[in-house]
Amino acid sequence: MGFTMGLNMILLLVMVATNILSLYHLSSTVQSPKPPLPSPVPDHLIRQLNTIRATINHLTRHNPSSAASAMKPASAVPQDLILHSQIGPIASSCHNHPDLLHKYMDYTPFSTCPFDPDLQETLILNGCHPLPRRRCFSKTPAKQPSSLPLTPFPTSLPDSGVVWNKYSCKSFTCLLQNNPTGFDLNAQRASLLKYTSELDLPIPQFMQLAKSANSAIRLGIDIGGGTGTFAAVMKKSYNVTVLTTTMNVNAPYNEAVALRGLVPLHVPLQQRFPVFDGTMDLVRCGRAVNRWIPVPVLEFMFYDVDRVLRAGGYLWVDRFFSKAVDLEKVYGPLIRKLGYKKVKWAVANKTDPSGLKHGEVYLTALLQKPVSKT
Repeated sequence: MGFTMGLNMILLLVMVATNILSLYHLSSTVQSPKPPLPSPVPDHLIRQLNTIRATINHLTRHNPSSAASAMKPASAVPQDLILHSQIGPIASSCHNHPDLLHKYMDYTPFSTCPFDPDLQETLILNGCHPLPRRRCFSKTPAKQPSSLPLTPFPTSLPDSGVVWNKYSCKSFTCLLQNNPTGFDLNAQRASLLKYTSELDLPIPQFMQLAKSANSAIRLGIDIGGGTGTFAAVMKKSYNVTVLTTTMNVNAPYNEAVALRGLVPLHVPLQQRFPVFDGTMDLVRCGRAVNRWIPVPVLEFMFYDVDRVLRAGGYLWVDRFFSKAVDLEKVYGPLIRKLGYKKVKWAVANKTDPSGLKHGEVYLTALLQKPVSKT
């Protein structure tokens, strides 16, 4: 009712402004029966009319009145979207993509949710998180594995644990053949354990550094951790629990993490970590964190890392790449603003074709949060 009254008031203002404009023209005509040219409309009246018109368009786009709804199809703005915009948390960025959002919310409550992971990923990556769809039942695989593997490095992951409809590959074997970087679990483990250049920080070396500093490593977050191999090594070798943030971009990364007996977090980089303040011993930024992430999002992320890290906890930046000049002028100062102790800071040239073309470098850094900050 409040919205309807507000909209009626705005419409009344439009009528009043229109009448004022008409009277202005009429008075000009009476005073000058034969003016050489029509009197110009005052700028302040035009600005007021444009403001009122823009306000009406904005409000009716997102919150149509009952009269407007009667003239439009019922699906123009899903009622469930209006409901949850009032009682549930919806990121403000959702409203920047109304067409995608309305498509996502076009579903039948209390029935099976539409299976649209690609649409979900697009919305989430554009900052629309948490997603507002609530009152439907998610589609799950018809035959779930009966038990978790004894080790997070099984010989193969069960295909029955994934709904493959929206993916070009229909099995983990296909993913291994077409995307070995993402799904060769043993190769990923080897890369986390070996030292071949100054950019490498093998997990055993990190654990030894933490032990030497009398800093216990029990809980952690791996940002952009793909299939969860870092978490798998930490669990298997050191009994450390690591949460893995990952997205299902063109492949079922979250399902892969879960099928290994690990915990995936389906959240984007701009999302606040769903853990309490000062509870993590380690936060690792994998290669998904790089120069393609907008600087404001990176700044938000680093300060949220500081929020969840306990005093004496570690921030591990693993092969962050950017242009050399940007590392010096933008990203380096951004990281140093945290005021953390440098345990390792290694920079080296990125020697692939893209790196050579754009003058890019890698940064691997291990930073320790001060025990006390004033």
